Amino acid sequence: MVTSYQKSSKWVHSFQQGKADGSAQEKSLLGGKGANLAEMCNLDLPVPPGFTISTQVCDYFYKNQNQYPETLTNQLNTALASLEEQMGHKFGDVNDPLLVSVRSGAPISMPGMMDTVLNLGLNDETIEGLAKQAGSKRFALDSYRRFIQMYGDVVMNVPHQLFEDALHRLKERVGEDRDNKLLAEHWEELIPEYKEIIKTVAGTEFPQDPHKQLWGSISAVFSSWMCKRAITYRQINNIADDLGTAVNVQCMVFGNRGDASATGVLFTRNPNTGEKELYGEFLHNAQGEDVVAGIRTPFNINDREAGQPLIDKEMPGMYNQILEVSSRLEEHYRDMQDIEFTIQQGKLFLLQTRGGKRTTGAALKIAVDMAEEGLLTREEALLAIEPTSLNQLLHPTIDYATEFDILTTGLAASPGAASGIVALTADEAERLANDGEDVILVRESTSPEDIHGMHAARGILTAAGGMTSHAAVVARGMGRSCVCGASELQIDDENNQITIGETTVKVGERITLDGSTGHVIAGEVQMAQPTITREFDIFLKWADSERTLGIRANAETPADCKTARKYGAEGIGLCRTEHMFFDPDRINVMRQMILAETVNERLAALNKLQPIQRGDFVEIFSIMKGLPITIRLLDPPLHEFLPHSDEDVKQVAKEAGVSEEKVRRRMHQLHEENPMLGHRGCRLGISYPEIYEMQVSAMLEAALEVQSKNPALAPKLEIMVPFVANETEIELWKKRIDDLAAEKLAELGNVKVNFQVGTMMELPRACLTANEIVPHVEFFSFGTNDLTQTAIGLSRDDTSAMLSDYLTTGLISTDPFQSIDRVGVGELVKIAVERGRAEKKDLKCGVCGEHGGDPQSIEFFHNVGLDYVSCSPFRVPVARLAAAQAAIRDQSMKVSVISVGKTATGK
Repeated sequence: MVTSYQKSSKWVHSFQQGKADGSAQEKSLLGGKGANLAEMCNLDLPVPPGFTISTQVCDYFYKNQNQYPETLTNQLNTALASLEEQMGHKFGDVNDPLLVSVRSGAPISMPGMMDTVLNLGLNDETIEGLAKQAGSKRFALDSYRRFIQMYGDVVMNVPHQLFEDALHRLKERVGEDRDNKLLAEHWEELIPEYKEIIKTVAGTEFPQDPHKQLWGSISAVFSSWMCKRAITYRQINNIADDLGTAVNVQCMVFGNRGDASATGVLFTRNPNTGEKELYGEFLHNAQGEDVVAGIRTPFNINDREAGQPLIDKEMPGMYNQILEVSSRLEEHYRDMQDIEFTIQQGKLFLLQTRGGKRTTGAALKIAVDMAEEGLLTREEALLAIEPTSLNQLLHPTIDYATEFDILTTGLAASPGAASGIVALTADEAERLANDGEDVILVRESTSPEDIHGMHAARGILTAAGGMTSHAAVVARGMGRSCVCGASELQIDDENNQITIGETTVKVGERITLDGSTGHVIAGEVQMAQPTITREFDIFLKWADSERTLGIRANAETPADCKTARKYGAEGIGLCRTEHMFFDPDRINVMRQMILAETVNERLAALNKLQPIQRGDFVEIFSIMKGLPITIRLLDPPLHEFLPHSDEDVKQVAKEAGVSEEKVRRRMHQLHEENPMLGHRGCRLGISYPEIYEMQVSAMLEAALEVQSKNPALAPKLEIMVPFVANETEIELWKKRIDDLAAEKLAELGNVKVNFQVGTMMELPRACLTANEIVPHVEFFSFGTNDLTQTAIGLSRDDTSAMLSDYLTTGLISTDPFQSIDRVGVGELVKIAVERGRAEKKDLKCGVCGEHGGDPQSIEFFHNVGLDYVSCSPFRVPVARLAAAQAAIRDQSMKVSVISVGKTATGK
């Protein structure tokens, strides 16, 4: 059944009629490309005329079995007639044909993921008219063979490689290695072969009717919205499936129209470093796909010979024209731009502009520089960076003080270092990565079909392509190391190996890439730790000045604590004491305690563990220098510390001086069918109170030792009781901890230690009865990992495959263990905060689950009114920025509400 739409709906929008307001609404309707083309027309920049078929048609297309609105044909014909009038050429005219391109354009940029068709309108007759227009038969034939190849691939699903193989055979026959060296007679020989390939594979002739070609291309672009590579890209980048794509139909301009013509891609600033300089490439006598597809290695716009940009050598004065339009676009959009351009017989045309993909290091420098230049406010600069991208800056780099063998040097396309085993296909890269391998994907050049393998790989190496090729652009956006244009690289698919010079590397053997220098290195090399740049430091200080949430780290080792401090953590939000007992030197004492049959035997083992615990805490307190530290009492079931294999059982029995039978009997006694909901947390402490008493004593003794050395750095100790479900549990442990502290401190001369007692809120019942629990605690710390499991009824360890099914079928939009379920789990957090603070206004509330490092969850926690979030040490910078963005958006929302209120009341 056809979904009803208004018959008066406007489906087609001329570039010149675009509102050019840069709004999200405009981009939602016209797509990013269509909206930007309209804006460039509004700025009176040289844009070939065209029109946009809106994203609403894409929505209609998918809701109505790939059919179109009844009025679309008339609207499209009217728009096409307008183009004919503007250009003075007629679509399908055999004597003076108008040619167009058909391109996708989603509201959010998805570079290379959807389809494009160029030179549309050519056939066996109109090619003669094009040759007359251009005065060049070779140019017309080159354009025709490109169109047949692209149409065959995109619209008729004929594998692209079949055309490339035919072209390669032709070049071998005539002894040429570059496409632009082939003559008209060569293209005349190739075109019939291309048509025969289509007929053989597709089972039908290449269409000669230009209108059929146009509708076929439009349908192909809409269909590409739901192709595998586009879906994968959206999943990787969290882009909604229901946005749809627009289709842009634009008059062709030709970069392959002789030596005074060219095509290129440029960035208004360096996307690798952020430096304020043009960064781009061009090819003489070529079309845009030659550059972005990476099938030819282009020239650098900025290379200078005799004091002159390289592009000016062939086209004098062109560099300054490009520089001028680049500056205008960057100032207009207030962002670094990625611009596609064509030069047709000495005249510059702009085909697209969009916010340029960049490395995180470059993004930080650009944001800071633009704020300092006055193009952005500090708040806008902070909002310009995706928080999770900061992880890219914390990766190691190659230690060049060590020795290694550089096999070759290509183009430094995306910075960062990566080691991995060689994989020659995207499927193989994904399979190996799923098996836990670090992978380097090696290709002649990448295409959108490789997106899943590129995402799985640690780094990407290509033999062809430049710094604006598909591989480079996608790698930068993903934060993958990438080296392109490594011309010495030979890929031997038949023998599953690559050759670089005289070195052969088999699939499965290891290489290293340095995307900052372009080096390709044999084997694995030593890495150096990352350094904090000036921009990184400035940017996070700006973030700290905006955020209201505190940022702590989950840490229990000295190394993690130091890392947390290095990246700006304001305390420890979760110290998991059980992690301290798995060390080989400690696990045996722990097992002795578990195997004990009497309290005295348990105490004997615990007396051995107490000084070890105390030493751990002394080191942590000393590193954190007076910052708050939340230490969780032992949480997991005791069986987790016991052996599993027969060999381990024998070893434990021998070291404990007991029989193997006793060990097995104890293992059987402690076995639980569902330990996550069993004898753990405070329940363990109630059964074996001496364990918790030992830990509390160790904490107090450590705190006293540290503060006695320097009272100004006395730790702010927060003792956390885990897995509380009932008021009586926390009431019991609050009293025991207070009594133990009073007794211990009295023994030591009535000294004082700054400590608080709180609980980990990780069960729905605890959240719902927060008003009963709160009289016995000073803080709540939400353990959202277990709260998610218990609220939704999902095991984080056992349901990953099921969650994957839910995500791919759209039953849920996000993994609830990665980003908090606001409606369910989030509501429990909100209820607990409200009920807790209703009884105790100064109740401190934080979160220490993995959600504490997720930007979307952090925004929720800010809005709920938590005091802090705690995350892994390496996610602290992410959390600092996410918290700042949450505060900025919250303040902006409040200002908007106030403004609306004033308008509504007339004040």
